[in-house]
Amino acid sequence: MNNYEICHCMGVTYADVEDALHTMTSFTDVLSAFQHVQEITHCSTGCGGCHDKILDAISEIMNK
Repeated sequence: MNNYEICHCMGVTYADVEDALHTMTSFTDVLSAFQHVQEITHCSTGCGGCHDKILDAISEIMNK
């Protein structure tokens, strides 16, 4: 499993993003998934520098 810290401000890891995605009842698009992950993990609410990395992780996870 790839597990590395994506959001340094909030200490959110790849595994945290994956776990948050598994709580979704349905997947419609990456931006909706991002909002869901953000609500659970608070990623990208500090400096925002991880925004694109979080989107990339979500895309990667959903394409597995």
